[in-house]
Amino acid sequence: MKTKIEKIPSCRIAYMRQIGPYGIANSQLMEKFKCWVKSNKLFNKTSIILGIAQDNPAFVKPENCRYDACLVLPDDYCANTDEVNLSNISGGRYAVFKINHTAEAVQKAWTEIFLELENQGFSLDDTRPILERYTVELINNHYCEICVPVQ
Repeated sequence: MKTKIEKIPSCRIAYMRQIGPYGIANSQLMEKFKCWVKSNKLFNKTSIILGIAQDNPAFVKPENCRYDACLVLPDDYCANTDEVNLSNISGGRYAVFKINHTAEAVQKAWTEIFLELENQGFSLDDTRPILERYTVELINNHYCEICVPVQ
């Protein structure tokens, strides 16, 4: 599995949240969120969409797991809507894994990335979330990235 280390800057995000078992509901939320992004004219060739699984289902009951569909906001954006929440993501060093954008590849990556990090001598920084990152270029080429915060 190829890994690159990247310094991801801190950023402001708009997001919608789904609470419940991870799975099809996450995809449905992402589609709803992308409609909001497009209807607010925030989707362009530089847009970055993130999927953030906020909880580890090994430690949190499935019905309490939180999943956020997010957009990195432009610096000059002022949101005045009740449809989304606003927050910030702390930047830092991330191990970035580029994978095929299929449910099977994503699921397989989630089972392999932690061992791969350990094999490369990295340790997870659990003070920051793991990000599934989607850009127009990645999506057009059927890829996404899993960005794991490392110390």
